[in-house]
Amino acid sequence: MPSPRPHRNRTERSKSFNGRGAVAAMEELKRPRTVPDLRAAAVAEGGGGVAPKKVLTKVLMNVNIQGSVGAVQVLVSLENTVGELISAVVKQYLKEGRRPIILVNDVVHFDLHYSQFSLECLDRDEKLAALGSRNFFMCKRRKDVIANGATDGCDTGVATTSSCSKQAEKATKFNSSWPWLKFMNFLL
Repeated sequence: MPSPRPHRNRTERSKSFNGRGAVAAMEELKRPRTVPDLRAAAVAEGGGGVAPKKVLTKVLMNVNIQGSVGAVQVLVSLENTVGELISAVVKQYLKEGRRPIILVNDVVHFDLHYSQFSLECLDRDEKLAALGSRNFFMCKRRKDVIANGATDGCDTGVATTSSCSKQAEKATKFNSSWPWLKFMNFLL
């Protein structure tokens, strides 16, 4: 047996579907006046039709600190220098109360690197806009570098290069004395 259809009276039917009341519906809807030619409106306002380019005022920098879990996030301007970023990160680190506790909050005792695998530290006077990255690694400076009074954030480069070359010489001397160990270095 078919189910009964709901029957509507003629007065209950949609007025717009039946053609009646369409004029009344148009009068009820008050729509805002729009400008059909958007280019002309922009020229009239003095915009010239081109929106001004937005410039980032502050960016979010992520800095991992040696020995700490997770990155410290800091909002800084791109016009700031690396030294100012280091001071902002140390301040934020102390504010959050992270572990391990930094006993020295002097920014002279820290270096900023691109990553934990980067040997070269960044120059403290360099602008953040010129770096091209928003993720960095911060570690404590070596005590001999602080004692030498290097102000550029790293030692003079001679010690780093010489120590790296000394390590490379040790590795080649060891491998050249017993060349067959080169293939079996996984056993050592």
